[in-house]
Parts: sequence; structure tokens; C-alpha cells
Amino acid sequence: MSAAADRAVTRGEAFRVWVRVALQSFGGPAGQIAVMHRVIVDEKRWLSESRFLHALSYCMLLPGPEAQQLTTYVGWLLHGVRGGLIAGCLFIAPGFLSILALSILYAGFRDVGLVEGLFFGLKPAVMAVVFEAVVRLKRRALTEKESVVVAGAAFVAIFFFGVPFPLIVVAAALTGLLVLRARELPRADRALDSVPRPSLGSAARTLVLWLAIWLVPLGALFVVLGPEQVFVQEGVFFSKVAVVTFGGAYAVLTYVAQQAVDAFQWLGPGEMLDGLGMAETTPGPLIQVVQFVGFLGAYRHAGGLDPMTAGIIGSIVTTWATFAPCFLFIFVGAPFVEHLRENRALSAALRGITAAVVGVVLNLAVWFALHTLFGEVGSFELGFTQLLIPDPATLDWSAVTIAGGAMLAMFRYKAGMMPTLGGAALMGVIVHSIFP
Repeated sequence: MSAAADRAVTRGEAFRVWVRVALQSFGGPAGQIAVMHRVIVDEKRWLSESRFLHALSYCMLLPGPEAQQLTTYVGWLLHGVRGGLIAGCLFIAPGFLSILALSILYAGFRDVGLVEGLFFGLKPAVMAVVFEAVVRLKRRALTEKESVVVAGAAFVAIFFFGVPFPLIVVAAALTGLLVLRARELPRADRALDSVPRPSLGSAARTLVLWLAIWLVPLGALFVVLGPEQVFVQEGVFFSKVAVVTFGGAYAVLTYVAQQAVDAFQWLGPGEMLDGLGMAETTPGPLIQVVQFVGFLGAYRHAGGLDPMTAGIIGSIVTTWATFAPCFLFIFVGAPFVEHLRENRALSAALRGITAAVVGVVLNLAVWFALHTLFGEVGSFELGFTQLLIPDPATLDWSAVTIAGGAMLAMFRYKAGMMPTLGGAALMGVIVHSIFP
């Protein structure tokens, strides 16, 4: 570790870094984790490589957005609960404001050509960001041949056989425990020596506090408005979603879309993909797409409220129900995970999970690429496998060109994320204005 890791990190310095990370957190969890690794480990050297991967592996075990939870975890390591709150909330804020603004535009000005052009250019560029993140994760997490096999098996399991993510996690942990050797344990970085030892009493108090923070506001809405009011329905539904989103946003979007379209009729069949496009091309967690669902649901079932006002309230309720549990999981569990970081068996199991995560993220990258570059992607079932088959006739050459330019900029010329995304957005506006 360098001298940067041997001194205490000031709250002001951490605040500025968390703002920077939040504004650069495009590309879903793969891109976001890559940004954090580059800043926290490579540039600032606040955490060692193994310590970062240890924290990441724990966050991968949790339901909810792993990148936001990882940010909260590192903020907690640096400055306790207050640091975790600041880091976690700042990570959410840009995405919340961006999705809110885009939801308002979508509801009131959906057919504005400029907005369509921005989305058209950003999606292929985000694809390049995700693939660049996969390469970064591969270099750092797959350091031995056994971990490469675990990653490959995880990709095959989820891409070809649709194995649920929790089962992949369990299998990877067992494989790590039995096969992988914990060659490097997460080091105790001097700047983090003040991490408190865990206790059951403290964990119980934290659990009660955060359950109250999460559920009391939703309970108050239930008492005042009744169970059939849209804000109450959204609070209850997205609280359920928050505790079952293992495997990231893609793993739960089918369930969310089905319930939001068929059961609650909050939005139309094709609108979920529009919301996903917003979440993929704005900073913040990909699961923030649920905010768009909450906005439209409240906008269209406003009751006696102004629709836009109802949509904004729906956005807040949905975001609260989605992210409050994330802070609970970190503040209750992180002290125990830190205390066990020198346990070789646990470290080996977490190394197996980290390797599997590379395969899962690669699956997301391929899924994203297919749906970005092709207008239609079908599926073909062969025995126990299900293959995604794009229609070659629907290949979008404009998207291919923008994606190729973004890839060239990031891999060949080492361009930063923001210049790449900005250039792609400009190209999207130009192409969309020429070929509307």
C-alpha cells in the first residue's frame, strides 16, 4: 500500500470523491464497479485490491444494487455510518434527479426529437463502457486458471441455461471453498484501523433502527391513505422487490414488468424498455428504472392530485422503498464481514463468488449488446438450453457505428467515460436528425 492508504481520509476529500464517482457511474453495475475500483484502489489507494474484492463479494451476496451497496460499504469503512450514508445517498442522487427529469419529459414531451436522439446515441456507448468494465474485472479477479473456469461456468449457466443467480452464487462459493486457495487475504489498511468490532447487541439495535426508517413512513401512508392508494401499492410492491433482486436489475425486471403492466396497469408493455433505456444511459444504479415505473404509475393514477405532482411523489416513495433496505444490509452485516476478512475459508468462498460475478456481468454485457444493436432478438429452445437469436435483418448500422467509435475511443485511445458518452450522445442527435 502507498502512503495514501496509511493516512486518515478527510470527510471533505471523501465527499468530493463520492460526488465524482456518482457523476461517472454510467453503464450499470459493471461500469460503476470499474469506476470505483479505478478511483478507490488505483488512484486514491484507500483500499487494497483484496480488501476491495472482499467487500464486493459480500455486496454481490445481497439483494439490491451491488454498486450502491459497495459505495455505502466503503464510505462506512472510512467514516462510519455517517460516511456510509453520504456515499450511498450521493451515489443515488444523480440517477434519481436524471430519471425524474426524463420521466417528466417522457410523460409530457415524449416525442421530442432531441430526447430520442440522446437516447439513441448513448445506448451503444454504454455498451462499450460495460465491455470495458468486464475487461477490467477479468484482469483483477481472474488471477488463476481455476477462477477462469468458475467465471466461464457461471456465464454458461446463466446465459444458456437460465440458472438463477442465487444458485450460481452458492455453487461458486462451494467451488471457491473446495478448490480456490486464499493466496492473499484482505489486508488491514492502516487508514481503516478504526473499524469497530461487531456485537450482536449493536447489530440488533441497527436492525431495529433501519427497519423503522424503511417501514414506518410506508406504514403511515397505509394508515392515512388506505391499501388501494397508488403510493401505498408502490411502497409495498417495491419493498418486496428490494429483498428479492438477487443478480441485479435484469434478474428482476421481468417480474417488475409483468406486475406493473398486467396487475397494476401502471404502464404499457413497451414502456418498461424505455425506462430501462433511461436507467442505462444515466448515472446511478440500473435498478433506478423502478423510479420510472413509480412515476408513471402515480402519474396515471393520481386521484385528486395534479398528475405531475403525483408522479414526483411516486418517484420518491419508490426510491425510498428500493434503497432504504440497502443501508440496512450494509450497516448490520458489514462489521461481521470485516471481522471475518482474515478467515481463509471465507476468503476462498468469496473469491469463488467474485469469479462467478465476472461471468454474470459478461452475460449482462452480451444481453445488452444484442438488444442495443438489433431491433428484434428472439429465443430458441433446445432441450434445457435457451439461445438468444438476433434477427440479422434488424441490425442497426448506426448503432454499430456509434458503438464501434466508443469502443475505439475507450480501448485504443483510452478516452474517459464522460467524453465518450458525450461524443456518442452528440452523434445520436445528429443521426436521429438526419434519419428521424
